[in-house]
Amino acid sequence: MDIRTQKTFEALFALEDIREVLRQSLPNVTNPEEEHSIKEGVDKVRKILDEIENGTGTPQVRKIADSIDIRSREETYINIQPIQAAGRLTPEARKALIAYGDGYSTCDACRKPFRLDKIRTPPIAPFHEQLASFLNMDVARVVPGARRGFQAVTSTLVNKGDSVIVSSLAHYTEFLAVEEAEGTVKEVPVNEHNIVTADATAEKIEVVKQETGKLPVLIMIDHFDYQYANEHDIKGIAEVAHQYDIPFLYNGAYTVGVMPVDGKEIGADFVVGSGHKSMASPAPSGVLATTDEWAPKIFRTTQMVGDVTKRKFGIKEVEMLGCTLMGSTLIGMMASFPTVKNRVHNWEEEVKKSNYLIDGLLTVEGGKVLSEYPRKHTLSKVDTSRNFDIIAQGHKRRGFFLSDELSSKGIVGEFAGATRVWKLNTYGLSWEKVRYVVDTFQDIAEKYKLQVNGENDSNGSK
Repeated sequence: MDIRTQKTFEALFALEDIREVLRQSLPNVTNPEEEHSIKEGVDKVRKILDEIENGTGTPQVRKIADSIDIRSREETYINIQPIQAAGRLTPEARKALIAYGDGYSTCDACRKPFRLDKIRTPPIAPFHEQLASFLNMDVARVVPGARRGFQAVTSTLVNKGDSVIVSSLAHYTEFLAVEEAEGTVKEVPVNEHNIVTADATAEKIEVVKQETGKLPVLIMIDHFDYQYANEHDIKGIAEVAHQYDIPFLYNGAYTVGVMPVDGKEIGADFVVGSGHKSMASPAPSGVLATTDEWAPKIFRTTQMVGDVTKRKFGIKEVEMLGCTLMGSTLIGMMASFPTVKNRVHNWEEEVKKSNYLIDGLLTVEGGKVLSEYPRKHTLSKVDTSRNFDIIAQGHKRRGFFLSDELSSKGIVGEFAGATRVWKLNTYGLSWEKVRYVVDTFQDIAEKYKLQVNGENDSNGSK
């Protein structure tokens, strides 16, 4: 870890120690002992700031609470981890964590009707409205991750024995959401290019109808799947769903927050996104948006009455279990939102970077991209079994040799030890960093006598 990074963490921690003194004091009053502690803290911070400025000093804090390592991955390395990239917090979100870290911090100003999406200070109610508008849907709720969005929809629409159509590349959480509702998953097979088509979806609907005697109750398909990040025919599938009068759930875990998503233009009845995967938000966070037609069902309020107390909580939404995201998770999501709204318009540039990096990997003879190519997404699956894995077979560190080489150059995030098939994500990296990653892979290849053919230009072609 760079000493300036180390000292920056130490300065932040020292400021938190000062903050704790202020928390423990009487309102706007500090006694002599507290004043002394504050002065000591300020002197400590001042010394650390000098060390940051001069790049000097030695590590003084190595653990949080004696057992938790300081996480400096994003400061110390270029991180190409496939699911982390678009979840990196903005500076505003990190500030939100500092200010709203207490458990129920968002509930300080909760008033009747005592529901999360009705709170106006901080501006949580307007945020819900902005989310719906952002996705061009009518109503939105924040949820603890995309999986809880799937769960809310399936628990509402799916009864025991009902069929739900998903992609054969669907995420496991889609399966679990259907299973919890006691439904049955029916998979649409992909074509030879690992793409789910509208025609294949229509065929699957007919098969389910013939086998079960009734139509599926829901179609749930990823725009870009998590295995290859291939783009599937979402609009065509939505059209097929509506031809059969089946509601359609758009899984935008890898799109909402990184590229423009227009739910109504797509034809979605439900849009689900992942905050911690694609919206620069703390985990667990996500969004579920729907239309005015479905909102009364998905966001139904409780009707239950206690048999002894006769209590009822009619304003609370059943599928949301009353309230969902609280504290710093929600405020962090809100703090990143202005950046997220703007960055979706840079999607084409992000895809160019992705293709540049993949082109660079393909210059190493034997390399192969398993995702559709040219790339339409920043997440990609590659096959290096015919180049880097050949080196791994004779290396004393086996597959970890590649991780060692990359980390020594300041690059992390590839599957440690993997030299056959693995995934990476370029989202959010600058062109300088993308070029550095390409150069590093090519340098490693040359070091181990692998053939490197040609060079990339600035537009991303070989």
